[in-house]
Amino acid sequence: MTSPTDSPTPSGTAGSRSAIVTASDSGIGKATAVTLAKAGFDIGITWHDDEAGAQGTAEEVRALGRRAEVRRLDLEQLPEAADVVDELADALGGQLWALVSNAGGGSGGPFLELPYEQWRTRMRVNLDGAFLCMQRAARRMVAAGAGGRLVAVTSVHETAPRVGSSDYVTAKHGLGGLVKNAALELSQHGITVNAVAPGEIATPLTGQEDTDPESERRPGVPLGRVGHAYEIAHTVAFLCSDQASYTTGASYVVDGGMLLMGPHGGSDLTSDEWRSG
Repeated sequence: MTSPTDSPTPSGTAGSRSAIVTASDSGIGKATAVTLAKAGFDIGITWHDDEAGAQGTAEEVRALGRRAEVRRLDLEQLPEAADVVDELADALGGQLWALVSNAGGGSGGPFLELPYEQWRTRMRVNLDGAFLCMQRAARRMVAAGAGGRLVAVTSVHETAPRVGSSDYVTAKHGLGGLVKNAALELSQHGITVNAVAPGEIATPLTGQEDTDPESERRPGVPLGRVGHAYEIAHTVAFLCSDQASYTTGASYVVDGGMLLMGPHGGSDLTSDEWRSG
């Protein structure tokens, strides 16, 4: 297992480039911020509920000799919440090279019982907010004329449904479509747009922040365990690097083989318990 202390960094010439990682107070966002700092980026960090966690991420970034700026981002307050992208880019100075749209989440609920306002909240946080932040970053990149990288952290539910998660699944499907369309339109500016689709990762979102992924057995996942946040971060960092210059409109699934198990689920499940989520 790759640990936070020995995680490899993508090669390339980051120079004075900066990257903004939303929801980087913990989990995948924090791991991504630290991994990008190791690759030479100054980092813009956002938080919603955990300011202490965000400051902790900033301390790790600064310990690596990179600049860090921290701002609160509330994606239920749209469109003005996206102002944070410009605030962080201005505070960091230099060239905004990458935006990693990582903020999102949601617990879902049965389709027949899903309240409209919860539906709208999931759309705002997982899709509308990502759109606005990515748009702000792209506008700056186009104005600078030096290209850039947009990466959206989606989910295996970008392509696959799950009982009891209609709102979350729909938002992630939409985000996957946004990535593809933005990739087409921004290609003329040298800006690549890609998605990373995690499976079950040991993060606060899944209630496993302090869990060793190797100890969490998942018989239904080919690799037999949950994933580590740094396993997602390495993929994101690659997509932000110079080595990914010919990759755009793609979705990198990092799920231990989870999505491969669909036919097995269909043929091997022995009860209807899955229907209740």
